[in-house]
This record gives sequence, C-alpha cells and structure tokens, in this order.
Amino acid sequence: MKQEIDSLDRRILAELQRDAGQSLDAIARAVGSSKTPVWNRIRKMREAGVIGPATVHVDAESVGLEACFFVLVRTSEHEAGWQERFLAAVRARPEVLEAHRLAGEIDYLLKVRVANARAYDDFYQALIGEVRIFDVTALLSMEEIKFTTELPL
Repeated sequence: MKQEIDSLDRRILAELQRDAGQSLDAIARAVGSSKTPVWNRIRKMREAGVIGPATVHVDAESVGLEACFFVLVRTSEHEAGWQERFLAAVRARPEVLEAHRLAGEIDYLLKVRVANARAYDDFYQALIGEVRIFDVTALLSMEEIKFTTELPL
C-alpha cells in the first residue's frame, strides 16, 4: 500500500533532503511542528520505504575521482540471460553511480566516476570482459553544472 504524503510530510522530507544530519528539534522548528509528531512521521515514512538510508555526499574530486563519464550502451542482445549478466556486471562495479535502461536507440545509460581516462579504460575493459556489448560511447563531462539529490517536493 502506498503511503499518503501530506504537506507536513513534504516539508519534513524537504528538510531531510536539505540536511539529514540536523536535529529533530531543528526539523520540527523548520516545519512548524513539535518533535514527537515529526519523529512519528519520519518513522512511518521510513517503514513505508518513502525514506531510505541516510547517507553522506562525498566530493568526488576531493577523493581523487576527477573524471565523470556518461556511457551510452547499445546492445544487439535482448535475451533475459544477457540482460541478467549485464545488470549483474553493472551492479557489481563501484564506479557506476547510476544506471538507466532507456527507450530509443540507446539501451542503457551509465554514470561512471573514476580517477582519469586510464581508470575509465580499465572499467571499460573489465565490463566488456564480462558481457558482450554491441556499441559503447563514452562522453566525458567537462564540468558539472548542477548536482542535487533533492526531489522538488
């Protein structure tokens, strides 16, 4: 059953997206409520799967992952076995931050974060060693203009 999200829930979610590490008191003040109802709503949204695990955003360049590639994958294989192998390979690679199956000429889009072009080639060689791919195009991001995980609530 899908949980109903009201305006107070949305304000709580917006605060948590902005800074999940802030105190319950700060969230309650920001949304115009008291601590206990806010805590109960957060608990219910966690239980319903609306809120996932709290994480920390790490600046990729600060830890030496300076290159971001968007990888366009086309396949000539559409059997379930191929897809299972491909998805397992993609999910197992820590360099892959996002993976999307697309409609249109491109089958999959991967967002890959690595140290440099040589590290990308290592990733690429490992991936094609695990699963046959018809065509791969890698696009190097020259500049990240906007990054957010905050949904527009």
